[in-house]
Amino acid sequence: MLDIVLWILFGALAGWIASKIMKTDAQMGAMANIIVGIIGAFIGGFVVRMLTGNEVEGFNIGSLLVAILGAVILLAIVKAATSGRGIKA
Repeated sequence: MLDIVLWILFGALAGWIASKIMKTDAQMGAMANIIVGIIGAFIGGFVVRMLTGNEVEGFNIGSLLVAILGAVILLAIVKAATSGRGIKA
């Protein structure tokens, strides 16, 4: 049970930091930060594994940086996919 709580907190922190970096924090709530952070951790882990061959494990600063990297990648993809779709007057 503690692991689930830690993953949620870890995801929230990574998602929040990534949303600050990408300047999307105003559009995102706490739940979106958690989801972006957790998905970002998977994306970041995949990227790091592909580039270095090393696994990223545990709750530490390195893992947090990898999760932030992945969350920034995710937010960049979402921003690129949704830019220009707003209603123009």
